[in-house]
Amino acid sequence: MRPVLVVDGANVVGSVPDGWWRDRAAAAARLRDALARVSEIPGVPGPPHLVLVVEGAARGLAGVDTVEVVSAPGSGDDTIVEIAAARAAEGPVWVVTADRALRDRVRSVGADVLGPTAVPRR
Repeated sequence: MRPVLVVDGANVVGSVPDGWWRDRAAAAARLRDALARVSEIPGVPGPPHLVLVVEGAARGLAGVDTVEVVSAPGSGDDTIVEIAAARAAEGPVWVVTADRALRDRVRSVGADVLGPTAVPRR
């Protein structure tokens, strides 16, 4: 089973003070494009299936061939937990976030956690 890497888009984008707040949708697109160039993540076996969860002003961002983009209908954290729970039933899942409460929630459904530095942001 191919591992799944679920990326908390708002948290990862927000982890670097590069002016992302001026255009959240563009910042999410830059993250998606950086993820599209990823073939491996340290600590994750094999090339993962990449899922980027976006919320707020970044909703509606299209996916690309190698990155599935999910627009959270409400809370991004709730959507990430739902995805992690569903995918963990099928195989290994990692969630990329620095949010402590979210880390606890996804661990409780069987996912592992990586910090934002695990993925490129540009």
